[in-house]
Amino acid sequence: MHRCDAPVIREIPLAGKGAGPYGVTAGPDGALWLTLAHSGRIARLTLDGELDEYPLDSPECRPAVIAPGPDGALWFTRSQDHRIGRVTADGETESFPVPTPDSGPFGITAGPDGAVWFTEMNADRIGRITCKGEITEFVLPHAGACPSAITAGPDGALWFTLNQANAIGRITVHGDIVIHPLPTPGAAPVGITSDGAALWFVEIAAGQIGRISVDGTIKEFPLPDRAAGPHAIVAAATGDCWFTEWGANRIGRITGSGEIAEYSLPSPSSEPHGITMGSDGALWVALETGGVARLEP
Repeated sequence: MHRCDAPVIREIPLAGKGAGPYGVTAGPDGALWLTLAHSGRIARLTLDGELDEYPLDSPECRPAVIAPGPDGALWFTRSQDHRIGRVTADGETESFPVPTPDSGPFGITAGPDGAVWFTEMNADRIGRITCKGEITEFVLPHAGACPSAITAGPDGALWFTLNQANAIGRITVHGDIVIHPLPTPGAAPVGITSDGAALWFVEIAAGQIGRISVDGTIKEFPLPDRAAGPHAIVAAATGDCWFTEWGANRIGRITGSGEIAEYSLPSPSSEPHGITMGSDGALWVALETGGVARLEP
């Protein structure tokens, strides 16, 4: 485990104890946008620490993952009341019900087709929503697959993790689906990202980072601590990815050659979940116990 040139880590507490920051993304306005899973709110945090919170119409909706949309707004999943949410840069919110009942939407990303794509954990479906709120669903070939995170790939398709099917999936904008099983049994992949050349993902149960090329070739890299519980991952550049270790209270980095570095967070048991690159070039992490962390690479 390599620890040289450790980044400076600063934690910023958020107002509202127990709000549960979970997902985080950089918005088109240069601010950070977070889901507050426990309080049913969306938060906007400027780089200089100014915080605004926007309550949703259901405090129990459990907003999960959030991502910039193609329309200049932020789109997010509401995993508990099975809706897709949208918030504008000035805090106006709306939501759209997913057609399949109790679908459990979780991962979300902007697609290459001007729509937003999301996963349905409980329904084994991938969803597509237009900026007008029109939803199309695509049924996966595996029952009980639990699709989790999703990202746009470098090949014009969407790539997603299948947490319980132990595989990586690919869906075209026309709905054609291919499933790639993982070499490690029971790896339970969660987060996934594109570095512009390949897809990188985390295996929370196996304690590994995986890479899959667009032709389906998979390589896995074990972490020094196999119980670290890697959860979310983001690419800073081609062959340079950062990830959260939910079970070990750390942030990790992996290079294209598989070199791994890990850095402990200042507060114990902070439960790092979402991670994103900010407009300031730093990494920002949502800490479910109450705040965010900023890492200066």
